[in-house]
Amino acid sequence: MEERKDTVTTEEYRAEAIDVVEGLDHVRARPAMYIGDISERGLHHLVWELIDNAVDEAMAGFAKNISVVIHEDGSVTVEDDGRGIPVDIHPKTGLPAVQMVFTVLGAGGKFSKKAYQYSGGLHGVGASVVNALSRWLVVEVYRDGKVYRQEYEFGKPITPLKTVGETHKTGTKVTFMPDDTIFETVKFKFDTISKRCRELAFLLPGVRFFVSDERVDIDEEYLYEEGIKDFVRVLNAAKDPLFSDVIYVKGEQDRIIVEVAFQYTRSYNEVIESFVNNVKTVEGGTHVAGFRGALTRAMNKTLSGMRLPKELKSGVKGEDLREGLTAVISVKVPEPQFEGQTKSKLGNQEVKRVVENIVGEALLEFFDKNKDIAVKIAEKAIEAAIAREAAKKAKEISRRKSFLEDTSLPGKLADCSETDPEICELFIVEGESAGGSAKQGRDRRTQAILPLKGKILNVEKARIDKILSNDEIRSIINAIGTGIGLSTEEDDEGFDLSKLRYHKIILMADADVDGAHITTLLLTLFYRYFPQIIENGFLYIAQPPLYKLKKGRSEIYVKDDEELAKIVIDFASDEITFEGKNLTKIQIKDLAKKAKEYSDLKRSIYKRKDKKVIDAVIDLNITEDDLTDEDRVKEIVQKLREKLPEYNVYYERNLFEGDIEIFCVREERFKQVQNKIDDDFLTSYAYRRILELSSEIKQIVGELPLTMNYKNKEVTVTDLDQLYDVIWEAGIHGVEIQRYKGLGEMNPEQLWETTMNPKTRRLMQVTLEDAALADEVFSILMGEKVEPRKEFIMKYAKEVRNLDV
Repeated sequence: MEERKDTVTTEEYRAEAIDVVEGLDHVRARPAMYIGDISERGLHHLVWELIDNAVDEAMAGFAKNISVVIHEDGSVTVEDDGRGIPVDIHPKTGLPAVQMVFTVLGAGGKFSKKAYQYSGGLHGVGASVVNALSRWLVVEVYRDGKVYRQEYEFGKPITPLKTVGETHKTGTKVTFMPDDTIFETVKFKFDTISKRCRELAFLLPGVRFFVSDERVDIDEEYLYEEGIKDFVRVLNAAKDPLFSDVIYVKGEQDRIIVEVAFQYTRSYNEVIESFVNNVKTVEGGTHVAGFRGALTRAMNKTLSGMRLPKELKSGVKGEDLREGLTAVISVKVPEPQFEGQTKSKLGNQEVKRVVENIVGEALLEFFDKNKDIAVKIAEKAIEAAIAREAAKKAKEISRRKSFLEDTSLPGKLADCSETDPEICELFIVEGESAGGSAKQGRDRRTQAILPLKGKILNVEKARIDKILSNDEIRSIINAIGTGIGLSTEEDDEGFDLSKLRYHKIILMADADVDGAHITTLLLTLFYRYFPQIIENGFLYIAQPPLYKLKKGRSEIYVKDDEELAKIVIDFASDEITFEGKNLTKIQIKDLAKKAKEYSDLKRSIYKRKDKKVIDAVIDLNITEDDLTDEDRVKEIVQKLREKLPEYNVYYERNLFEGDIEIFCVREERFKQVQNKIDDDFLTSYAYRRILELSSEIKQIVGELPLTMNYKNKEVTVTDLDQLYDVIWEAGIHGVEIQRYKGLGEMNPEQLWETTMNPKTRRLMQVTLEDAALADEVFSILMGEKVEPRKEFIMKYAKEVRNLDV
């Protein structure tokens, strides 16, 4: 990162660089006003606020490393090696500047531009809001050779700013615990934080991001020296590039910095990721318009020297030139003006002119020197234009003039009687059988049903003309009423959101492999050709129950295996008693949860190592410290030999690491099966947690054996592996379980009550929180290349639940 001359240095970055806009009020009373909501999304917004502060230091040229750590207790630390928040006394308030930043709404270095020339923050409320919504927060500042520390609870300082040590480093470290009385969940997701940090690493070449999760011992590191060029390569990893180079342009004009990287692939979709001061602009804006204009102007020079096919009467348009384009646009703007509070669209008109000038001149020069690349793009654009002409008639068919006049369509729409889109729902249902049940069970006033026959076309592998000739897709287009395609300046007859006939479009498919595939195909269609429907929150996925439980006269519909386990545990806590112990219902529930976790962890380890070996290691309570003492290792090996007579048990010292490793080898007919007990295994989350759970369970019930009673039945539990099985049997005793794989298995009344009734159903709203990741995943799962799909499946196979084979 270059240090900009118009940015203040560490010495100048003092309390007077911090401006005060207004006091901190109502954050705890109305958190959604500041972070959007109090769900998982709002929870992660706290981390984004702190990361954004660290990123501002990196953008100013003062930070090279940013780390985010999720701790075992659920708290999070964000640290950077920037200048450190000022700690001197602010002349207006008499408070240390760092205390102002964490207790005064609107105190920050972003308003006057003394501290930051380019900042993504509009409000400057970040750190104080994080503090206000935390049970506790600790900030440490490293600057001037000292370590400064201050602690807060519920937004209020409980200690003064103290000097607690000396240091040679600089930077800021903030650790906080979100307030569980405010948020619906306080469980941070490693993947969510890791993906955001990866995106920022692309946008900040040379800045290293560390992301770690101590709960499961996972860490990632991101550093991209070529920045957004690497971003384009990653987005295109599962696609077939038209040429090997990633075209890159960078320039500055009127204090606006422009950076663009793009490449064409043989796919049919345009993918543009745009950012302003590292804030993602989902809806684009003037910077995107400027890039599109520059690309069209530069390519028109190449096209003017080519002979166009006779059937191409309307010529090549801008949308044709962008078929197969993957681009990342990043601009730095001193005074960004966004349309709306969500910062989703840039409004500065001067940015369009600057981007068009910088990119246009660079591309004219590039295409002049690389005529072969320009010709390849032009030839692809001509093919796209021909396909567009062929699709024109199909688009006319898809544009609804009155309610579904084409009765030849295979998917027969059963419409609702209401016409107000805000209260109307469209269920797109897999299969005519389920469609029939849905039609009978629905609320005819507000709910419309569109059954689909078979699997729709995979739009990831098809052009628009082929897509619009598909009967099932035409049924969907006609039913929703908007037309198809991204509404662009060149295609003003395309998509029109105002004509949407239903403000809830609900995908409803079976809970099996085929149903999941059909849902994915439909999601791909909406993501590629109706993204505005997703962006505006109109697309949902129905969550039909996986099970029906019947106990006596009562029936319970259950969403998934996790909910089933909770219900069974609840039933069991009413039935079980323990001989010689007087446990409360709450204690029995806690015991059951621990027993289930113990059982699940054991099963996960059994997939990698022999059950007998693992049981022996757990029984001996072996820890990583045991492997540091060779005499202790010899004792362990001897005990394992006694417990595992059919195994060859020995130990070796790793020549490279110097660590001692224990081996338990079993002979099979044609091979040896080796079980290695080393430091990696003994420090793994699964093994450590099993030892913890064993101790916690015994604190509740004492040492085994244990006698349990339920329904006049007595069972003796001799080891912890049995415990959850017995609890399950007690909970499920007298309960009938029916597993639903298909919607067609339910009668209309059941389908209404479980999946369609607004009072009882579960719907999952489809969002575009991370459009780049969504594009990447759709390209991997639905694209032509097999190898990226195989790698994706291998990576995430361990997270699969409810696998149906």
